[in-house]
Amino acid sequence: MYIIPAIDILDGKVVRLREGDYNQKTEYDVSIADMIEKYRSNGTDFIHIIDLNGAKGDFSNQKSLFEIIKKTEMRVQYGGGIRTIEQVTNLLDAGIHRVIVGTQAITNPDFLPQLSEAFAKKNDYANRIVIAIDVLDEVIKYSGWMESSPIKLMDYVDKCLALGFFRFLCTDISKDGKLGGAAIELYQKLLEHSPMIKLIASGGVSSMDDIYELAKYPIRSVVVGKAIYENRITIEEIKEWNLKALSSI
Repeated sequence: MYIIPAIDILDGKVVRLREGDYNQKTEYDVSIADMIEKYRSNGTDFIHIIDLNGAKGDFSNQKSLFEIIKKTEMRVQYGGGIRTIEQVTNLLDAGIHRVIVGTQAITNPDFLPQLSEAFAKKNDYANRIVIAIDVLDEVIKYSGWMESSPIKLMDYVDKCLALGFFRFLCTDISKDGKLGGAAIELYQKLLEHSPMIKLIASGGVSSMDDIYELAKYPIRSVVVGKAIYENRITIEEIKEWNLKALSSI
């Protein structure tokens, strides 16, 4: 299991939200470029970047953010406001390692089938698509976690799998930003239902103890944010862990 450090961007600033609530944010006194460089200079080769404005349909961060991303040699897993197949394709063509799709995949029933068809002959691209599953009490949330979907969680997973998408980023919103431990039970349910999925855990990680607990299950990777910013997990610990986990990513 690989640890992927997270950078969440809101109004051009590095932040962390609590339970996905834009009104409960913690801002950190560091620029986006400096945070990326801090990870790179300490041996990190893979980062997770979310444009929180983009997730709500506001793309004011995007131009400056992409200029920063272009300058890094690290692999980037990027999400926030991806609404069209053209956007997905352009991001992958530009070198983004993985693109996260969420709201559009849930609200537009044609989006995933069209994306699957578009990448039918591009297996590498299909493998670089990450399906976001943001969950609160097993209800799927979207549009920056502000709206609820009537689609049942496992039914949605089955639909994605049938279309050839196997990589899922699952965030338990009730855990996110609270440093209270990861959603082990939720991940167990997902893996029991669909053992073949490539699961990325997110939300609640507070220490390396949580990492060790998650590693007991066939979870491919875990996104960690606030625990790093609050100095509960060091970049050196992440580097040491990831050196042993390269084969699982």
